[in-house]
Amino acid sequence: MFLGGCGDRDAASEAPQPVLVAHPDGGVDAGFTAYAGEVHARQESPLSFRIGGNLVRRSVDAGDRVRAGQVLAELDPGDSRLQVDAAQAEMSRLGGDLERYRKLLAQKLVSQSAFDAQQAAYRAARAQYELMRNQAGYTQLRAPSDGVIAARQAEAGQVVAAGQAVFTLAADGGREVAIALPESRIRGFRVGQPVLVELWNAPGVHLPGRIREIAPAADATARTYATRIALQDDAAKQVELGQSARVYIQDDSMQASALAIPLSAIQRGGDGATSVWIVDPKTRTLEAKPVRLGPFGESRVPVLAGLDARDWVVAAGGHLLRAGQRVEPVDRDNRPVLPQAGTPSTGTR
Repeated sequence: MFLGGCGDRDAASEAPQPVLVAHPDGGVDAGFTAYAGEVHARQESPLSFRIGGNLVRRSVDAGDRVRAGQVLAELDPGDSRLQVDAAQAEMSRLGGDLERYRKLLAQKLVSQSAFDAQQAAYRAARAQYELMRNQAGYTQLRAPSDGVIAARQAEAGQVVAAGQAVFTLAADGGREVAIALPESRIRGFRVGQPVLVELWNAPGVHLPGRIREIAPAADATARTYATRIALQDDAAKQVELGQSARVYIQDDSMQASALAIPLSAIQRGGDGATSVWIVDPKTRTLEAKPVRLGPFGESRVPVLAGLDARDWVVAAGGHLLRAGQRVEPVDRDNRPVLPQAGTPSTGTR
């Protein structure tokens, strides 16, 4: 009786362990890496005055649409007008002197060199007047093209310097996603490479795009390369400035047909090697199979080598299993995925 009881306990302890299994598959994450980005205009121009002065009026704010030539802000024109008046008065004085010198030259009372010097002084005064008149027009900041005011950097009452940004204009005519590519993988990307763009507020909807520009040098601090993703015309109409997005890019070194498995299926050995548990369909025992992985996605990881699409991979709980252990593979609905002994296989996943 004692020995019989021990035999029952051993048999119970060897009962197959149910495990969740799945076949490797493809998808958006297979061979792709997601990069966080933000929607920008293709042309973003900082707008500034060409002269310094006191900002007395601001006509638009961030988010406003503007038209080409529209006045956006104005400086105090007082000093500029005084400079124009002074330059005009000086030009008028020298113009009168020039006429007198011309008459004196005709009478041979002054030399040709004296007349030439007076004529040069008048031309310089006229050029100074034209310059002052142009600068008086620079007291108005106008939009160079149609677009949206993306940012405002100055307020009325502030004294601004020449060239200091007052607004940032996002021009119409194209939308892009700005991302940063890692230095370690920069050789795997190229200009013109197709990508997929997914907006944070529209998960699962993938817009077509392409890499338009990759910075020639890495950022000194982040060690990443600034990259712009151009959206096609139809896709560009579905985005708004400042929206967050994911950009899925496939490394050229990866195959488009790469298989993918859940992150929870990955097992790491003491030496850092990666493997997965595979169920032998005939014996229903576990085998650790080494794999070579691609960049990790949010929930899945591409498998570059080591797996076949027909393999049954343990998708979860691998840290509780051991090699050679007998298991009962089931799907997510807790249904057996392999036929019972003596039952023909249907190949159903």
